[in-house]
Amino acid sequence: MLDENLVKEARPVKAGIVNAIKGSGDIFSAVVETVTGAVASTVTGARNAGGSAIDAVSEVTRGAIAGAFEAGADLGHAAKGITVGILRGTKDTGEEALKTLSRTARTVIHLTGKVGGDLGSAARGVIQGTIHAAKDLGLDAVKAASSAAEGAMDAAEELGPVAAENVRNALTRTIDGVKVVLKEPFAKKS
Repeated sequence: MLDENLVKEARPVKAGIVNAIKGSGDIFSAVVETVTGAVASTVTGARNAGGSAIDAVSEVTRGAIAGAFEAGADLGHAAKGITVGILRGTKDTGEEALKTLSRTARTVIHLTGKVGGDLGSAARGVIQGTIHAAKDLGLDAVKAASSAAEGAMDAAEELGPVAAENVRNALTRTIDGVKVVLKEPFAKKS
């Protein structure tokens, strides 16, 4: 069950995203800056209180998707910014960063589906953000992208066969110079 304070955190993130996008028009930068700050403060608070950093990250992601959607922003650009912002905010590295990427991708796809956004664009955005952040964190970009892709496909499968096909089609290509590798059972469906 989510801590009530974490749910409240989604509201300022949403408002911050709406204001930043409308103010600057630069979706990626606005989302990265807002999400990084929100994640850094909520994750630190959650960890200090003995709570779950994952729940904090999920609530920040919820607020960011809602804000980008309300501002009429491209959810693919927002997803890229969310991914970079979350990794910068958590400061996760190694295996923890891969888990965070998978969870972030899963949350972004799930929430994008709930608001009726373009799942393929959101999935590509998450992978672009993953590749961007992987370079900064010294992660293997292919391994990081595959981890994020698995999280995205998990969420898409839960949303249904049309959503899964849409996300699979978006991910089975080279994105920003990286070939995304989908493992079974996501590699292909007959």
